[in-house]
Amino acid sequence: MTKHGRQRAVGSNPYVRRTRPGRVLKTALLAGVVAVSASGCSVQEVIRFGWPEGVTPQATEMRHLWTWLAIASLVVGVIVWGLTAWTVIFHRKRGEGELPRQFQYSLPVEIVSVVLPTIIVAAIFGYTVLVQNDVDKSIAKPDVKVDVTAFQWNWEFDYPENPTGKKISTLGTSETIPILVLPTDKSIEFTITSTDVIHSFFVPEFLFKRDVFPDPEKNDTDNTFVIDKIERQGAFVGRCAELCGSYHSVMNFEVRALSPDLYAKYLQKRTETNPVSGVPNTAGEALASLGCGELCSPTAVTTYPFKTERTHRSASQRSPS
Repeated sequence: MTKHGRQRAVGSNPYVRRTRPGRVLKTALLAGVVAVSASGCSVQEVIRFGWPEGVTPQATEMRHLWTWLAIASLVVGVIVWGLTAWTVIFHRKRGEGELPRQFQYSLPVEIVSVVLPTIIVAAIFGYTVLVQNDVDKSIAKPDVKVDVTAFQWNWEFDYPENPTGKKISTLGTSETIPILVLPTDKSIEFTITSTDVIHSFFVPEFLFKRDVFPDPEKNDTDNTFVIDKIERQGAFVGRCAELCGSYHSVMNFEVRALSPDLYAKYLQKRTETNPVSGVPNTAGEALASLGCGELCSPTAVTTYPFKTERTHRSASQRSPS
């Protein structure tokens, strides 16, 4: 056999051709495993696909929706990429011979190409509706009610129907970040409204934001939403997520989640008169009196006041005194 004959024999060996894609696939899988291992990411972190962890049941449901949508997209992508590669490698035209066998009218392929995408879209739509309904649901008797009022460029929080029976309100100012104190393990209903332009109530750990409209009744908007509970204590920054004016980026607040016992004590402290000022305790004074460390810090710990001057650019850094 000639040298060229041996080359043709080797090149025509189907086993040799089949092993090349196999080696490439094994190498790619190994590289992926090594990359994940080297980055120190856990399986849970990988399948979140960049989605942050939340602190409410609704946030967890939305994270699961995101994960399954990403996985479904990857599965479809791998199938499409695989079929494309398989076609290019094994069914490309070779030389000047006849064209590969054509499949213009393949009934099974046409059925699969219509039925399978329909099933995938229907499943995605159904799952999305289930999560959306739970996120937007109402509760007849929530454990806690909070009225949220947005204005350029700060927030006011009121506690209607609180156990003390007295008015409790927290108002943010240019010098003070408003702290919205809430209990863990209790259902909470938020009623949101704006006094001027459209704002947006956004706590990243809730994985949810809701536009805040002025005159919600006249604008025919649903201005209430509910979370089943906050699952752990902590301090979580809140932001306005709608461009609302010059100082939109610094319109921040802080959610302070306390245990139900501490929350009850906080409400009681808010109704007591401060011996120094002679008026009921502010949110900061009530928190400080609870004595529970950083969790009861009288000032926000996740963001800082921002002086409304053009020379200051960030609400995430404490302004120089």
